[in-house]
Formats: sequence, C-alpha cells, structure tokens
Amino acid sequence: MLLHFPEQMDIGQYIRLKIFFSLGSEFNTIEVLAEVVWVDIHMDKDWRDYRCGVNFIDVAPEDMTKLKNFLGTLSG
Repeated sequence: MLLHFPEQMDIGQYIRLKIFFSLGSEFNTIEVLAEVVWVDIHMDKDWRDYRCGVNFIDVAPEDMTKLKNFLGTLSG
C-alpha cells in the first residue's frame, strides 16, 4: 500500500495503521501492523511529503475479510 506522511519513515520500520473506508452503507475501520518496505520523497513548490510503500504484517482475520470485501468492490 502506498502511504503519504509528513515526516520521513525508515525502511524496516513497523507502524500501526488504522484504516477507514466505507463499504456500501457501512463505515469500516481496520487496524494493521505494517512494515515500511520503500520510501521516496515528493517535492512540490508548495508542499513536501514522503511516500512510503508498506507491507501488512499482522491483520486480524475479521479485518482481512472486511478489506478483501472492500477491494472486491473496487475491482468490479
């Protein structure tokens, strides 16, 4: 997953994420433990942010089901 942060993250750093999304009329929240696997800086004349790619390390089974259902709605 690509994430944008206001501060630099380090490759190999573990972060806890809370992800919010809607699925139909439901509002869902999932929590994951993720590892930063790559970092990049995006510079613009008006703002600066850090882009990171993360790999999910630990996701509860019920949260994984919610995420898969959400992603399924995006693909078709």
